[in-house]
Amino acid sequence: MQIIILSGGLGKRLWPLSNSARCKQFLQLLQAPDGQKESMVQRVVRQIGESALDASVTVVSGASHRDSIELQLGAKVDSVIEPDRRNTFPAIALAASYLAMEKACSPDEVVVVVPSDTYAEDNYFDAVAQMVALVNRRVAEIVLMGIAPTGPSKAFGYIVPTAEPRDGYCMVKRFTEKPDVKGAEELIAQGAYWNAGAFAFRLGDIMNVVERYVQADSFASLHRRYSELPRISFDNEVVEACPSMAVVPYEGLWKDLGDWNTLVEELPATTMGNVVLGESTKDTAVINELSLPVVCDGVSNIVVAAGHDGILVCGRDSSEYIKQYINPIHMRPMFEERRWGTYRVLDDTRYADGSHSLTKSITLHPGKHISYQIHHHRTEVWTFVEGEGLFVLDGEVRRVKAGDTVIIPVEHYHCIKAITELTFIEVQMGNPLIEEDIERFDWDWEKVVCCQKNKKNI
Repeated sequence: MQIIILSGGLGKRLWPLSNSARCKQFLQLLQAPDGQKESMVQRVVRQIGESALDASVTVVSGASHRDSIELQLGAKVDSVIEPDRRNTFPAIALAASYLAMEKACSPDEVVVVVPSDTYAEDNYFDAVAQMVALVNRRVAEIVLMGIAPTGPSKAFGYIVPTAEPRDGYCMVKRFTEKPDVKGAEELIAQGAYWNAGAFAFRLGDIMNVVERYVQADSFASLHRRYSELPRISFDNEVVEACPSMAVVPYEGLWKDLGDWNTLVEELPATTMGNVVLGESTKDTAVINELSLPVVCDGVSNIVVAAGHDGILVCGRDSSEYIKQYINPIHMRPMFEERRWGTYRVLDDTRYADGSHSLTKSITLHPGKHISYQIHHHRTEVWTFVEGEGLFVLDGEVRRVKAGDTVIIPVEHYHCIKAITELTFIEVQMGNPLIEEDIERFDWDWEKVVCCQKNKKNI
């Protein structure tokens, strides 16, 4: 069987720790069984590996999440990158096409789609196994997972069963995608379940839907024509139109970690980072990613989150509404984790004469490197403050260490590789100063390393 993990998002639900480059599912705030910190997506992949499922995992996400997937999951999963953000149907269609065309999976192979931000007990995957068994028995074309509602929420789709479950499942009368509160109350009165966002189906069935829009002879071709797939949810495009559906009720712990209030209930402690709580503070969670201290006293039932992009202070019951306040805020991510290391923005200043400067602290892990590149609009000055590395400017290689400074004029080729943990301060000057001002080229680091070794032996 194949499992597709949906890992998209705009990074606004857990602002300021999440952003467009580091969405909520990549925040390493949860606690793994070994006591280490893990993210939501790491938790899901770990649970799949520890379950009885014999499954291959493919994560589908946007391009801005590519480095986070490689950094956190590495070789544990395959990854499929969306050319642009569209919706859950095209994302699932792209991943299914990868399985069919690139991995040559059989049309009869069972595919299960699960969200990356579900927080559930391990027996969640026992329910997934039952969903797979029902598809293999051809009980229905699509099998859903249902959650008993705790109240009329408009955040979920609703699954109305035809009867009470027997043998752990029941057929579905109809599916309704995210009704209003009044509609949700009516559906709950009919015995409806929340849609857990998990679907099981045969690969060939979803490929038949894909071919209505795009007929491609290879995955690369379909990837290029991704924009031809409709911008619509999988629920609306496939589930609501399916004539044969079954639902497996899941009764264990299940949460959609979609806001701060829900998330802090599952954190290993009420404070993280440099935090001081006064004795009169009650039911308050503080998460601080900054080196500066956060002190709280005399407050109750709030969430405080301090990150490089900003500071959030809100009532726990109000945290699900913060997205509307974040939408008008237009700023670049101030901190990013990349496969080669991390960077954080120290200063971003525009001057009266129209010039612009941007200062970053960049850390490369040992053996990692950035691409050989040029910029068309900016000059950069790098000051090395920790470690050693190999720096290349226009094909010339030199060794750099703490205390060295290099200047990279506009339109000059450059790259760097860390020998040890390497940190440098980068000052960009120019206009516009945008991440897209970059053109990448090939560079053979193996050849450089061999040359360096030969110099030592001479």
